[in-house]
Amino acid sequence: MYNGLVPKNVIHISEAEAANDFAGLMTRVRAGAEVIIESGTRPVAVLHPAEPVRRTISECIALAEAHEEETGKAPVLDPEFAKDVEEIIKSHRKAWNPPSWE
Repeated sequence: MYNGLVPKNVIHISEAEAANDFAGLMTRVRAGAEVIIESGTRPVAVLHPAEPVRRTISECIALAEAHEEETGKAPVLDPEFAKDVEEIIKSHRKAWNPPSWE
């Protein structure tokens, strides 16, 4: 379910534009965009990813590094998100009990 608080990448495009570059349009949909195909100002179709985009942590780190390399600015982790991640890690950590070698 889409959370209305998170902005979506929405693209409005005419039927002719969609037909001219359908492959490019699908690339953007695969990247997470929602495409509204319109006839004049009337929407006639909506394209969106079949599943939410999910990335592994290593993919997220690679994206962050690429962003920093391209822009020269390091991404900043939202403090509330960082706190949530820390709580998750702590709740799943188990004490290390090394075997005794008697």
